[in-house]
Amino acid sequence: MEPRSAADVGKDFPYTARTTCYIEVHEDGTLTHGDDRAAYERAIAGKSRLFAVWPGEWSSHLFVIDDLDEYAKAHGIKHDEERTGLKEHIHDVRWEPDPYAKDSPRSPYISVDVTLECGCEIHDLRAFAAQMKEQRGWGVATSGGWGSSGPPGGRRTYSLRVRRKGLTD
Repeated sequence: MEPRSAADVGKDFPYTARTTCYIEVHEDGTLTHGDDRAAYERAIAGKSRLFAVWPGEWSSHLFVIDDLDEYAKAHGIKHDEERTGLKEHIHDVRWEPDPYAKDSPRSPYISVDVTLECGCEIHDLRAFAAQMKEQRGWGVATSGGWGSSGPPGGRRTYSLRVRRKGLTD
């Protein structure tokens, strides 16, 4: 049986689902698992092949990761504006403390409302957190809940948790 093609599934392939298990087959036949940047780089260099097991309701399916570009975009190795909603530029960010939050003064994080005046949207919190870390030194929490409000197609305000230290501009 040959594995199915992840490329044939397209953007619907669950590259980042917690239930998707990656298997890397190295040149010498050894097997490892994981989905890190190093595995991608080895696959691009032809030193290994990546496969994924996608569990279904009644059975699991084996896929060859034959579109490494999509894999890299899904895992944030390559920027993908369509997936993240974020352009690769310095964002024009307006922020203020959330007036309704009941943040503990001892908490290292504060709840903030963020508006991207540059017109970008946050579809991928991890991508936004990485950009804000690089651009402003912010530590945006990615493990908790977040949300947005605003008109469809209009400028949105995002409710996030940000580390107090470094939140100055």
